[in-house]
Amino acid sequence: MKVTPWEVEGIVDYSKLIEEFGMEKFEDLLDEIEKPMRLMRRGIIFGHRDYWRIVEAMKESKEFAVMSGFMPSGLPHFGHKMTMDEIVWHNQKGGKAFVAIADMEAHGVRGLSWKKCFEIGMEYVKAIIALGLNENSVIYFQSANEHVKNLAFELAAEVNWSELKAIYGFESETPLTKIYIPAIQAADILFPQLKEFGGPKPTVVPVGADQDPHIRLTRDLAARASIFSFEEIEGGLRIRSRKGSEFLRELESLNFEKKFYEGHVDVFGEKKRIEEEVRKIELEIGGFAFIPPSSTYHKFITGLTGGKMSSSKPESYISLLDKPEEAEKKVMNALTGGRATAEEQRRLGGEPERCAVFELYNYHLIEEDKELEEIRESCKSGKLLCGKCKKYAASLVVEFLRDLQERMREAESRLDEYEIIFPKHVGNI
Repeated sequence: MKVTPWEVEGIVDYSKLIEEFGMEKFEDLLDEIEKPMRLMRRGIIFGHRDYWRIVEAMKESKEFAVMSGFMPSGLPHFGHKMTMDEIVWHNQKGGKAFVAIADMEAHGVRGLSWKKCFEIGMEYVKAIIALGLNENSVIYFQSANEHVKNLAFELAAEVNWSELKAIYGFESETPLTKIYIPAIQAADILFPQLKEFGGPKPTVVPVGADQDPHIRLTRDLAARASIFSFEEIEGGLRIRSRKGSEFLRELESLNFEKKFYEGHVDVFGEKKRIEEEVRKIELEIGGFAFIPPSSTYHKFITGLTGGKMSSSKPESYISLLDKPEEAEKKVMNALTGGRATAEEQRRLGGEPERCAVFELYNYHLIEEDKELEEIRESCKSGKLLCGKCKKYAASLVVEFLRDLQERMREAESRLDEYEIIFPKHVGNI
């Protein structure tokens, strides 16, 4: 098993990933979430970091954000739809959505022209709007977002080459552009917390497990770039200053019992309120006061031909822009968990856990859990043969694409209803 931001190889053991990456199991929070989305209910979202902040915000109707991005190096497909669905679900639960089109990464790392990045990026924009993103959202191209680029410069001062080399495996031949991209991605993730967009708030970043190094780095940078840090102590919090002990005197105005020491201040009282008040003070004196971003991790969807669904392998995925009849053919040719012959299938049953078609049902096509379980049991018992199953899946895909593509055409006519930061000039280079 190899899982990095640049490649995924082998059979992924998600339990092992939780242990190796130091994530928390998502299932432990499931009962706390009102009407969880299907990806949560079905264990497809398997891990998280600090998602309790988001659960708490939803329960208390407090401000929070959801942020993720898409690199326009290939057309949006069902793998990207998974992240889009997560953004839209949190958006509908009250979170302000921030959607990045990572054209700087596509141009700098993949070598696509700015014009191509824009053209493909617009398909992602229309797709997520068609999937239900509301107008109270911010959509932007990285190259056009001055806030992100300025913040990336600030964050870059907090990380060194040795750390990036250890995280990403960069070598002496690695182009500087690629080395700088992690700073841009960190800025994307922390962008919703800038004062111009409401200031610090719990922010969840839904991603695949391969993107966790970005999350870990950003959580570290959020702390390093802020003035104050927090440690739990009995009855309160210990506050330190990362930018110099002279800033600790700014905490004298706190209306809590407190004790000042040479390198820290111990503040006693309700921890949540103390943290909120300290962050307010930091903002007043010009700091960022970032809250470490939360994250959720979903499993990879299997490509139609086996392995991970990938934009670089058109036969492995169904694009959201595929003609319905083309998508139908892809489904009918997909790898299944069926047996070699119909007789063997009836006798031994199929293996839905190894079937790309069943994954389409599970991840995307069937909302009701009861219907999904009926298909699973019919497959395992041998009652449902692969041909009939594929035809049903293909019909659902055709119906979905026709509806989605119609809504994408409608979305194009109402882009002005959304806050979208477009590149001012789209060059041909």
